[in-house]
Amino acid sequence: MRLFLKIGFGMTAAIVLIAVSGKAFADGDAANGEKLFEKYCTLCHDLPVMEKNRIGPGLKGVVGRQSGQYPGFNYSTAFAGSGIVWTEEKLDAWLTDPQEMIRGTRMIFAGVKRAEERADIIAFLKANP
Repeated sequence: MRLFLKIGFGMTAAIVLIAVSGKAFADGDAANGEKLFEKYCTLCHDLPVMEKNRIGPGLKGVVGRQSGQYPGFNYSTAFAGSGIVWTEEKLDAWLTDPQEMIRGTRMIFAGVKRAEERADIIAFLKANP
């Protein structure tokens, strides 16, 4: 009986977490996300509409793309072999803590700690397929 309760609670918590995460992405503000992208990301990445590699790869069309596949960019072995597809959830995890998500990545970035800011950045990336 205790095992059932623990599993049931864990499943409920996971369902709530998924529901909250999905809502946060759906509610992201792409206009604010562009400002946040410029603040956090443009040191290494061009705006998605530019389609250029810089220190980091181009991010045009990143949502739904396989990781490590942007043409002409030299990815770390860890990143190129991660097999990740950039869903909103994966982007959220990446923006939270890149080094935790893909150990061995060359990306040096502390992450975006505020969930609202991550949701806005993801909304901006989604608006630039």
